[in-house]
This record gives sequence, structure tokens and C-alpha cells, in this order.
Amino acid sequence: MRRLLVVLVLAPLLAVLALLGGGGGADAQAPLIAARVPGRGPIDDPLGPHWRRAVPVRVAMLPQTVALPHHPQPAVKALTVRAVHNGGWIAFLIEWKDPTLSDRIVLDNFGDQVAVQLPIDTRGAPPSPMMGNPGGRVNIMQWRAAFQRDLDQGPPSVTDLYPNAWADVYPDEVLSATDARPYAGALGVENPISRGRLSPVLDQMAEGWGSMTVKPDQHALGRGVWRDGVWRVVITRPMISDDANAPRLAPGDRTVVAFAVWEGGHREVGPRKAWSPWIPLRIAP
Repeated sequence: MRRLLVVLVLAPLLAVLALLGGGGGADAQAPLIAARVPGRGPIDDPLGPHWRRAVPVRVAMLPQTVALPHHPQPAVKALTVRAVHNGGWIAFLIEWKDPTLSDRIVLDNFGDQVAVQLPIDTRGAPPSPMMGNPGGRVNIMQWRAAFQRDLDQGPPSVTDLYPNAWADVYPDEVLSATDARPYAGALGVENPISRGRLSPVLDQMAEGWGSMTVKPDQHALGRGVWRDGVWRVVITRPMISDDANAPRLAPGDRTVVAFAVWEGGHREVGPRKAWSPWIPLRIAP
């Protein structure tokens, strides 16, 4: 048992060191610099001209081989990331190659997703990059292609998703709203992911594996565009808000940021993903 624990602890550390070229030198991860751009309010256009001011950074992605189920061969090997801010909002543009558009969720199929992770305490030592740790809370903003499609084209009907489905009666047609609730699946238990959405980005927090929680107040916004086999996704949030479970950022700050990505066409979902360790994030004055 002790040997197994040592392996579980050392495996992610060795992976990070390998990515960083042993912890420094010419192969170390370049910092991501959030360039200052004019304007006010959310920065959510993935094709906007402001991205020309940002220096792109290549972020090498790691296979998830720490928590079961392992995923040793993720589809996405690297992301290209840019960051900008306008003094009130910070935004990340994430790009990656994906030959298969996966934006409809049906039984046994999965959707494309990408996430940005920031430590909530930006002044102290960073928590674990793997969704934080007890006492080391992180803010995880996860964009989902299926949410984006619903917002762009309207939510699909049952017939759209399952053209051969057939039903002669629905529970809410013959039962009261209270009695029909157990038959409503995720909606019946008020799963926040199943509600209608105003943003394709889920604003979440975590303190380690299995602790992901959707925040009651959603502040993160974004937009994704798939074109010529490439996803271009923007995730943006206020630099300062009334959310106690979000970082408080300001021009001139230095902190860290991490990323995760899922390719639905490669059957990636949940722990089956590619992830990055923390990389330096500098917010231009």
C-alpha cells in the first residue's frame, strides 16, 4: 500500500518535471502574458482584433494517468493560448486542432470541452494543479460545445437527438408537477448542468478530485467557434467580483493558470482528458 501511495504522489510530479525540462532552462514553459486592450465589459469574441495584441503561447498537454479511469493517449497534445484584459475583465483564447465536431450529447457520445483553472488565492503558494486540494481551492471555468450549440441554434428536441424514439404519453401529462418530478431525470433533482443556460461556460470551484461544484452565482462567459477543423474558444470573467470563490485580479499581478481539454470524438469525458500543470500568468499593467 505504501508503495502504491508513493507512485500516485510521484507520478504527476515526474510528469510535470518532464514537461518543464527538469524544472528550468530553455525548455521551461513560457509565461502567458495578458495584454492590455481597450474597451469595457466581457471580452468574448474569439475572432476579435484585440487578440493580435496578445503573444500566443504553446501549452503542452499531459495524459491523465493519476486518477482512474486513466487516459494515457489523449487526442489533444497541445493548446495555443492567448490572454488579454481591459482592466475589468480577463479573457483567454484557446485554440486546438479537432477534426471532429462533437457538439451534440446523446447516449454514449460525448462533447468537446475546454477549461481554464485559476487559484482562488493568487497571493499564496499555488494549490495542486489537479483540481486543487483540501484548503487549496481553485476556480474552474469549463466551456462545453453542446452548450454553445444550444445557445447558437436552440436546444434540441428529443426527436432531434433520437429520431427513432416514440412515446405515447409523458408523466407530466397525467400527473401533478410534484408527482411527475421523479420522472424528470436530472431536471427533477435540479442538476445545474441540465438547466437552460445563458452562457456556454460553467463557473465552478474545486478542492481536489471529486469535489467539483457548480457555483450558485455564475460569472464566467465565453464563446466557441469551430472552423476548418480548429476550435477557437474564449473564456472570460470579471477580474474582481462579489464571488468569494473566484480570484481577485488586477493589472500588474502575477499568478498561475492551467488548462484541460476533452475531444468528444475521441470518447473523452470526465477524467479521460488532457491537462496541463500550472504555467505563469502575468497581467500587463
